[in-house]
This record gives sequence, C-alpha cells and structure tokens, in this order.
Amino acid sequence: MTAASPTTVEEPDAEPAPGPARTPPARDRGAARRVRRHRWDVRWSPYAFVAPFFLFFSAFGLFPLLWTGWASLHRLELTDMNRPEWAGARNYLRLLHDEFFWNALGNTFTIGVLSTVPQLLMALALAHLLHQRLRAATFWRVALLTPYATSVAAATLVFVLLYGRDYGLVNWVLGLAGVDPVDWQNGTWSSRLAVSSIVVWRWTGYNALIYLAAMQAIPDELYESAALDGASRVRQFAHVTVPSLRPTILFTVVVSTIGATQLFGEPLLFGGAAGQKGGASHQFQTLGLYLYEQGWFGFHLGRASAVAWAMFLILLLVAAVGGLLARLLRTDH
Repeated sequence: MTAASPTTVEEPDAEPAPGPARTPPARDRGAARRVRRHRWDVRWSPYAFVAPFFLFFSAFGLFPLLWTGWASLHRLELTDMNRPEWAGARNYLRLLHDEFFWNALGNTFTIGVLSTVPQLLMALALAHLLHQRLRAATFWRVALLTPYATSVAAATLVFVLLYGRDYGLVNWVLGLAGVDPVDWQNGTWSSRLAVSSIVVWRWTGYNALIYLAAMQAIPDELYESAALDGASRVRQFAHVTVPSLRPTILFTVVVSTIGATQLFGEPLLFGGAAGQKGGASHQFQTLGLYLYEQGWFGFHLGRASAVAWAMFLILLLVAAVGGLLARLLRTDH
C-alpha cells in the first residue's frame, strides 16, 4: 500500500508592497491646466467683456440719475452742499406753478417740431436721391455727414454771423427781395426758427444716411414688380419705399424727439451773453437751458434736479409712445 502524497496548496501571490504614488507626467498636468483655463474662459469671458459698459454706465449714468433723484427731494443750494434740507415733492410742485418752466416746455416742443419735421423730410428726400446711381456717391455721402462731425460751437457761431441783424448774410438776401431786416435773436418766432435751422443743418445728413442704409436693404424684386404693374418712380417711392421704411422712420422720429427734448448747446451759444435765459424775454429758452439757469446761475441744485427728472419722465413717455407705435406697426404687417 502506497502512502498518499501530501496535497500541495498553492499560496496566493503576495501583494506588492505599497510604494510612492505615481506622479502624472508634466504633459498631462499641462493639458489639465489648459482644459481648466478654457472652461474658465468660456464661463467668465463674457462677463469681462461687458463689465466696462456696466462700470461706465454705473459711474456716469446710474449714479447721476439716482443722485439727482435724491437731490430733487431736498432743498440743496450750490453754495452750501453740506446742508441739504428735506423738501419732499415741493420742488416738483413748484414747477407746476412756475411760468418759466411751462414757457421752456413750450419752447422745447415748438423748436422740436420746427426742427424735426423738415429735418426728416429733407433726409428722406436726400436718401432717395443718393439711392439712385450717382457719380461720386461716396463723396456725397461723406459730404452729408460733415455737418454732424462739425462741433456745436463752431456751427452755432457761424449761424450767429449769418443771422446778424445789421450785417448778417440772411438779412442781406432778404433785403435784396425788399424785406426789412429781421432781429433774429430778439424776436420770438424768428429766434425759434433760427435755432431750429441750426439743428436741421447738423442732423439732416445723419438721418439721411440712416434712411439710405434702410433703403439699400429693400429687395429689388419689390421695385421690379411695381415697375411691371406700371408704377412710376413717384408711386414706387410712395407705395414701396415709404412703407418699407416705416420702422426706420419711427426710430428717427423717436431719436429726434429725444434730442429736441435735450436741446442745449445750440440755443445757449445762439443767445450770446444771455444764452442761459434763451433771449431777453426767454423766447427760446428750452428745458435744458432752464435747468442750467436754475442750477448754475440761481444755485438751486434741488430745483435743477427736479427739472432733470421732469425731462427724464418726458423721455420715458416718448420712448413708451414709440414702443407702442412700433408694436402697432408689427401687428399691421
């Protein structure tokens, strides 16, 4: 009988002794850093790009707006800025009973109409001419933009010379037609017309280029269809160009109205030494000049701030009406 051989049990392989952690190569670490930087760039770069706008808007837009709102509720004098007194709505109630405020509001509206309506009509006509095939079209477009690039001071001083009572070119031309000289600065309607003409001269070319850009976006097929139907150039302009430009026309009307509400430089310089009054009888004093007179000549910063907020509310009303009209135009289409 043979003895059984002992069974051999295989022992499991012994686990290797733990060693130091394996360090990823430098190439893998660099790739990981680039991935993290890319994620941060995608996530935070948009905020960095728009941050300068919000910083400048907060410093030069939002803060002055809030500060004038606070000042309009106080009796605050320019000569004593450290002792504001609570006034509540007193500054606003005073405006309702101030004849000079209503005079300035009326002048602002009148000059705005006298400048906006001719300006936009002339801009539309000039844009229609430039939309045709003209020689040296680039030259004429640059020439239209030249008045806009001219400073307010230079343009207004030239117009002051043109409207001079004794030696002005305008009165000289009127004299050739047998018309007596006009005192453009001291007359009521004459001064308003003179200030309006400065605004028309400066902004007509700017609006014409806006209309021209909108005209160039109108499909040529619309004009070809109108021509096949026998429509003349005048009918094409009335029934194709103008309806297609309605949103652009509305935009220019709103922007021009806002600019007319803030009108300041032209009447100030046209009035000369008494520019802040808008003439000896306040005959062309706008809301901007009335604010300037209250704050920097009467030293009443609280009242001036109330005027500023009244202008701001008027601009909000104009923007709301423009938005409503734009919505109605979209629904019509």
